[in-house]
Amino acid sequence: MRRDESKLFTALLLDHKEINSISLFASSLRTFAPTALIMTFPVMADVLRPEFRPESGKKFELVSDYIPAGDQPQAIAELLAGLEAGTKDQVLLGVTGSGKTFTVAHVIQTVQRPTLILAPNKTLAAQLYGEMKSFFPNNAVEYFVSFYDYYQPEAYVPRTDTYIEKESTINEQIDRMRHSATRALLERDDVIIVASVSCIYGIGSVETYSKMVLTLQKGAAQSRDDILRSLIEMHYKRNDDSFGRGFFRVRGDVVEVFPSHLEDRAWRLSFFGDELESITEVDPLTGEKIAQMEVVKLYANSHYVTPKPTINQAITHIKRDAKIRVEELHEANKLIEAQRIGERTQFDMEMMLATGSCAGIENYSRYLTGRKPGEAPPTLFEYLPKNALLILDESHVMIPQLNAMYKGDYARKSTLSEFGFRLPSCVDNRPLKFEEWEAFRPQTIFVSATPGPWELNQTGGVFTEQIVRPTGLTDPPVIIRPTEHQVDDLLAECRLVVGKGLRVLVTTLTKKMAEALTEYMGEAGLKVCYIHSDVETLERIEIIRDFRLGVYDVLIGINLLREGLDIPECGLVAILDADKEGYLRSRTSLIQTIGRAARNIEGRAILYADSITGSMKAAIEETDRRREKQKEYNIAHNITPETVKKEISNILHSAYEADYLTVDTGVAEGELIGKDIKSHLKALHAKMNEAASNLEFEEAARLRDEIHRLEARELGLAAPNARPSKRFEPRKRGRR
Repeated sequence: MRRDESKLFTALLLDHKEINSISLFASSLRTFAPTALIMTFPVMADVLRPEFRPESGKKFELVSDYIPAGDQPQAIAELLAGLEAGTKDQVLLGVTGSGKTFTVAHVIQTVQRPTLILAPNKTLAAQLYGEMKSFFPNNAVEYFVSFYDYYQPEAYVPRTDTYIEKESTINEQIDRMRHSATRALLERDDVIIVASVSCIYGIGSVETYSKMVLTLQKGAAQSRDDILRSLIEMHYKRNDDSFGRGFFRVRGDVVEVFPSHLEDRAWRLSFFGDELESITEVDPLTGEKIAQMEVVKLYANSHYVTPKPTINQAITHIKRDAKIRVEELHEANKLIEAQRIGERTQFDMEMMLATGSCAGIENYSRYLTGRKPGEAPPTLFEYLPKNALLILDESHVMIPQLNAMYKGDYARKSTLSEFGFRLPSCVDNRPLKFEEWEAFRPQTIFVSATPGPWELNQTGGVFTEQIVRPTGLTDPPVIIRPTEHQVDDLLAECRLVVGKGLRVLVTTLTKKMAEALTEYMGEAGLKVCYIHSDVETLERIEIIRDFRLGVYDVLIGINLLREGLDIPECGLVAILDADKEGYLRSRTSLIQTIGRAARNIEGRAILYADSITGSMKAAIEETDRRREKQKEYNIAHNITPETVKKEISNILHSAYEADYLTVDTGVAEGELIGKDIKSHLKALHAKMNEAASNLEFEEAARLRDEIHRLEARELGLAAPNARPSKRFEPRKRGRR
């Protein structure tokens, strides 16, 4: 590592304030036994894993045709040295295209430690998941993001006396992957979890989840009825007609169960009296036998699963707190609120006693986990073993996200509590506070092209640098021009760049200006489009895809920096009014936006400004510093980027540079463009079920594989390795 000697980084350092370890929780839960709720959670969550782990002991195995090059060998060595020395925090400053993901993969391969990778949004999380899956095809690479396709949280607006009921749509595919992730952390050592900020939100207690496990062994004395009772306690549902994930069905002495973590496999349990005679893995759609198994472990169908004794004990505490709350509201002469909370709490308690759950059970998580008021909720971080490694991708975005989650959640829930919609305990069903996250996290590597002040403060300004690209590409030259006649000058530059077959990105300060500039350039004969927050997310991706295809030559927006976004055809980035200080013209934003032109040999950046602000100066100095170092490396190693100009599209997809998202041009999926993918999937499900009911299992299996492929595409994930039927070859789709 090197200590930054320039004023640029030392100016970012803040006075360090020691964050005291938070007092972390008491009590331990004995599942399936009516004992007391007493839990202890040491910092960094030293989780007690199951004693019997048949899948443990496997090593990480990195699969790649490439070897580290450029700055990668030095960066890998420095990061490994820091981890070996026990350094809590390290920063990897790596430019776009330098292969940060490849570097991190080598670190994981060497240290052989379970790893959690945080990404700032689902798009980048999906990209990282695909990359890690390709690097570690033989290991457990998992995906943990919010499983809501649509989420309207419960809320109350006192000003208009409006109550908004919670409404959500759960994505079954992501829910399965979340279960697969938590199971892998408890069962395996070779685990990489790629997650979003969702991982700091409450899920079920790891103590409960790890105990609510059903171990099934061939030849063991296990009666069918006992297993059925256990399945119901673990929130599996019986359905003999429609068999899907999280369900089981019974046919005489044969029980089939569809585990919560599997996508296209089910387990068939055959009994002879009270003996489990055989365990067979089968295709749930066709019934085809896949493998005979000696022993399997089945985890609960919900992270909020709770054994009956714990529910009984929790209800005692809920009744007590509900009584106290009703009395408080009566004393305050809030009679409506008192009646509201009394009736609602009574209904929820009756539902929990009858079914083991209720709508909004997460609001009672404090009672179900034995936590004290104000203590942190159980999150994915409690599932991590003590030797885990944490990677924060685009840390300059992740840290503010982690810092902001708690406050917004508290404001909404405190209002619900005040007006009698929830008990005060609902505020403890929340994301982690930043200080709690800080206490929980293990050794951490912060990865960014522009590390933020908090990360640099944690490392005292020390960072590992990775700015040389193995391909020889350099950061773009930065040109400053006056704002007078900036639109006309930009128009001339656009025509010049478009004439070379390249694209132009333009950033403005307001939506109105972006739209007006789009209209002006369109009238001047350019193929232009704008993109900003009013444009729907899916439409943004379509616009960028069309931009890459040449439907548009110029793309205008407010905040075109998209960390990790790659547009290889971009030959010019133009920043209008660059001297207007603010978030969109800060040092970090300018460096990230300028970097969008670093993917093309002829890339340039033009900043229109009448004066050079501090942010502009810092961004230009840092870009020039990186560019000079990249040039020196190219000269020393006899690399001439221009010589591979025609093959740049192939180079950009190398494993060296797989640390960004290239928007798919969608040519192979052309037949679905403009269609409602959810309606299409629903229709395919109907056809699949109809084919299965007609005993046309080959056609049903083909449709099943097509559904999985489209679901993965919709989530932005790499297509899963769908297992086609042995008796047919899946039909190719798309344009020929």
